[in-house]
Amino acid sequence: MTQPAYPVSPSTANLLIRGATVVDPRDGSLQCDQDVLIEGERIVSVGPSQQGEVLPTLHVVEAHGKYLVPGFADMHAHPLSQKNPAGSLELMLAHGITGFRQMSGSVQMLKQRDAGTLLPSDSPRLLAMPGPILTPLNARSAAAALVTVREQHALGADFIKAGLVTSEVFYETQTEARRLGIPILGHLPNGIDVVRASGEGMKSIEHLGPGVGILACCSAEHDAIQSDAAARAQLKVPPLLIPLLGPVFERAVRKIVINPINLVRQADVDLLERASGTFDPGAAATLAERFVRDGTWQVPTLIRSRTTLTCDDDALSGDPNLRYISSSTLKGWSKASKKFSKFPTASKGTFRLVNATLLKLTKLLDDVGVRMLAGSDACGAAWEVPGIALHQEFDELARAGLSPLRILQMTTRDAADFLNAADDMGSVSAGKYADLVLLDANPIESVDHLHGIAGVVRSGRYYAKERLDALKENVASARSVQ
Repeated sequence: MTQPAYPVSPSTANLLIRGATVVDPRDGSLQCDQDVLIEGERIVSVGPSQQGEVLPTLHVVEAHGKYLVPGFADMHAHPLSQKNPAGSLELMLAHGITGFRQMSGSVQMLKQRDAGTLLPSDSPRLLAMPGPILTPLNARSAAAALVTVREQHALGADFIKAGLVTSEVFYETQTEARRLGIPILGHLPNGIDVVRASGEGMKSIEHLGPGVGILACCSAEHDAIQSDAAARAQLKVPPLLIPLLGPVFERAVRKIVINPINLVRQADVDLLERASGTFDPGAAATLAERFVRDGTWQVPTLIRSRTTLTCDDDALSGDPNLRYISSSTLKGWSKASKKFSKFPTASKGTFRLVNATLLKLTKLLDDVGVRMLAGSDACGAAWEVPGIALHQEFDELARAGLSPLRILQMTTRDAADFLNAADDMGSVSAGKYADLVLLDANPIESVDHLHGIAGVVRSGRYYAKERLDALKENVASARSVQ
């Protein structure tokens, strides 16, 4: 009788993916007809396919003609900020997302993570998480911000996320975070010196700003636009009142997140028009070279820009994937769309110009060699469906001109590098987490092939396409009654 090809311990061996073409996102090379053996949550070996018998305890997935890649990482998402994140996490997993960076946290969430009670089953891996975002509630002054940073560091936050803070508070926060050895990243305050923020250790800039900050640096009228932006970057609520308005402020922020562009005034629109209309590739390249020298990453979230800047587009509100979204959430998104629709035609033209400029900027950053990550900003943002939104981000990156290999790298290899986790993720290699995606076609040939998921492996557990479809349908059924 033929001996088993994989004589491993039946108490630990649980999965063999047989005959797959393994894609190496480091260089796009292909290894055809490979067997990937998994024990527990780790890959044990990757090598030429064998056709011998296997132990009956070993689950075999026949993957001839399929392409195996590391699991996708959504490096900007907010599923755990929801009251019940299970459905969103299931949708993410069903779309090949095996890991995510949670971009908003809390003291309670950090404690739950330490206790191992934060994530439900059928969830992607939590790759990193901050404490509460820095806002006027916890960072109304430099002194308050420093206390917040120290508290989050002590609680084990992976990074500090800057949100609604002044430039003065931001710089002081950067200094303290650098002293403590904890990364600071997030939004750029309006009017900030982007070059200074990069040089003083900002680990990643989210949403290419957002706002006019980076666009101002890429303009032929940089100094004038930057000066005008700084003049408008004043806190509109007296700082002493903010703690008293805490609950009101938090509710307001949740509404703002749906579409922040609805808050802009005509002067803000004019600044955006000037910055986009005077976009200077030479100035942009100079800024990009600075990002490369400083090691400042970018997370463009182009899908977030599109849904924000074209919020009343019928294609967004008519997306059949909205069946995964609860009626209460859809009501909020529809209200935001209705408010957006009241912008003058000229303003909407400016928003479309800004969106096109962000696509152009993303391509330029990539050409210069700026490290970038794929992120969706799903869970809270209007017209973004968890899981699906990251695939839409892939398409937006392709629309910007990035190659399929670069997009695959951003959601796999580069995520591992950013997290200093290349020993655990980022390629299909022995010793790494068994977080994998099995694709129907070669993802190096077309970004469309990243959407054709035949199966997902999460921590050694295999989800066949039928099971992934069942997860999606369960979410849709649950949301239909909410």
